[in-house]
Amino acid sequence: MTAETVPGSGPGTGGAEEVDLHDSLRQMLAVLEAERQALAGLDLDAIVGTTRDKDRLCAALDVAGQIDSLGDLDEECRGMLETARRLNEVNRQVRNIIAANVARRLNTLTGAPQLYRAGGNYALVARTGGGRRAESAVGRV
Repeated sequence: MTAETVPGSGPGTGGAEEVDLHDSLRQMLAVLEAERQALAGLDLDAIVGTTRDKDRLCAALDVAGQIDSLGDLDEECRGMLETARRLNEVNRQVRNIIAANVARRLNTLTGAPQLYRAGGNYALVARTGGGRRAESAVGRV
């Protein structure tokens, strides 16, 4: 066993194959790029597939990480790890932007008010100039 491979638990192998850290990191970079493409195309099936692949690869990297400490990684692995972190962060930001746009569109379609919008009672209090007068005005309406 080298410093970069550990007994793994490859999917469906019962732990018989070895996990190569370099290979797993290369696969993770490919999956993160595929996820970016899926997000750009709003391809739900591909997004779900890349999520599964990322989960599988994270498990493989966790196994590899039990043997290799970050101080023992070679420069290539460190570079791939940093690239993977950066790509994952970009994908996270894209997901958040998509989610915000979907929420905005749904609110527009349903006529739902925006969060933090001042309600009618706030405007009534401001117009009447006080809490007690506003309460009595609300009672008359």
